[in-house]
Amino acid sequence: MIDKTNAVTGVIPVFQTPFHLDETIDFGTLEKEIDWLFNEGADGICLAMVSEVLRLSDSERHQLTEASCKMAGDRGPVVISVGAESSKLAEDFAKHAESSGATALMAIPPVATGATSDELAGYYRRLFEAVKIPIIVQDASGYVGLPMSIEFQAGLLDLFGPERVWFKPEAVPIGPRLSELRDATNSRAGIFEGTGGISLVDSYQRGIAGTIPGADLIKGIVPLWKALEDGDLNRASRIHGPLSSLISIQTSLDGFLAVEKHLLVRQGIFKNEIVRGPRGFVLDNETRNEIDRLFDLMIEATLVEPK
Repeated sequence: MIDKTNAVTGVIPVFQTPFHLDETIDFGTLEKEIDWLFNEGADGICLAMVSEVLRLSDSERHQLTEASCKMAGDRGPVVISVGAESSKLAEDFAKHAESSGATALMAIPPVATGATSDELAGYYRRLFEAVKIPIIVQDASGYVGLPMSIEFQAGLLDLFGPERVWFKPEAVPIGPRLSELRDATNSRAGIFEGTGGISLVDSYQRGIAGTIPGADLIKGIVPLWKALEDGDLNRASRIHGPLSSLISIQTSLDGFLAVEKHLLVRQGIFKNEIVRGPRGFVLDNETRNEIDRLFDLMIEATLVEPK
């Protein structure tokens, strides 16, 4: 077996949750999705916000955690989101994920409560004390809540150490705040790009351990990451242009879900585009056509070298 803890780098896509027509989880399609992601070059997988965790029951989250750890096997790390509306629930999710074989955890703060800094510190401290594996602190303020302060995040790293505390910053402005976090932690922080890839070129140059995008764009994200690793900014820019334009259409959590499931159906991975409702974003035909056009341009950019 590989040491998966040390391998949480590179492209770690968040898989989408496929549903049957009755909105129960389609585990057969999930396995197909996870196999496809690894075959396309993903370094690992992640269960998180665009897996619709906030629309799943506790039992369903447990089932997805166990299934994804089993389906990934020894092919790469598995990151499991354990954020919840109470510290007790988050701790329960964390312990279950660790016992199921997760490599690392990821946790957003509670979304329905404007927690004070002291309450938020207690929430994360309880998580770190409950498990031994690393936890990615996700500032999901692009979707919900208020941004976490740089001082708060750096304080967690000082308290629990860089082997345990990693970050997925999503507060705007992305680039400057990423650099602030890097500098406040003296470059000790393991930071993951968390904007679906829209800021990946800029974030890479500021120093990141990896990216945690949606699964639907794996055919663009992997070649883009490889181009950045090779120092080929020209190739990276060609891929990133249509990719970032495509991601810019996704301005909300429901926007990401709608686009990602459409593209997964288009690529033959999902049978349908079912998202549990109520939903705040539904694709119209014109938006769907623009998404397809940009996706085609992204694929073309990964295949064609300049003359």
